[in-house]
Amino acid sequence: MSSEKAKLIQYLSEFATENRFELFAKTLLQRTRYFTVVVENLYQSHNASAVLRTCDCLGIQDVCVIEKNNEFKVSEDIALGASKWLNINKYEDEKKTLAALRSQGYRIIATSSHKSSVMLNDFDIYKGKSAIFMGNEVHGLSDFILSEADEHLKIPMYGFTESYNISVSAAIILYTLIQKIKYSDINYLLSEHEKEDVMLEWLKSSIKDSANIINRYHQK
Repeated sequence: MSSEKAKLIQYLSEFATENRFELFAKTLLQRTRYFTVVVENLYQSHNASAVLRTCDCLGIQDVCVIEKNNEFKVSEDIALGASKWLNINKYEDEKKTLAALRSQGYRIIATSSHKSSVMLNDFDIYKGKSAIFMGNEVHGLSDFILSEADEHLKIPMYGFTESYNISVSAAIILYTLIQKIKYSDINYLLSEHEKEDVMLEWLKSSIKDSANIINRYHQK
């Protein structure tokens, strides 16, 4: 940890229970930004919430939200507080989203039934960091995302229905990719600097009156 941030984290940890701080530290060891999820114009809060819950459970730290037409709403009864532990980055349109993600080194992966789509089990995780795009419940991904994507990804289906529910798709895809990467030699976990940043945010969000506590720390 960098000295100043480490000192602040140590100071804030005194206001959290020992068990809570240890849980934060343990959870951070499994967090990743190698994969991020991007949801486009979801309008059903239970789907949005279920995606967040899946991301948290599988260690995905960042979620991107495109709110061009629909506001991203979370149902806490379904999310069970998952949004509190994730970095949720909101964008107003697709172009800005792609620009931001590409500047961070992400490949743009569109989930679709496109003829040239790669089957999930064949997806090459060694090509680099991947942003997995998922469309809304009725229309799927926009034509812009489909045309601009670096690769298309699909989940095998063996029945009559043409697609999975978006929250189910997220769970299947992310679980499969996380299992793949855990058995790879890819350095996919958060860096020490990233762990610091996330730990600090978690402490801030979980400690009552943390803003005033931090102000008192800086006044010392």
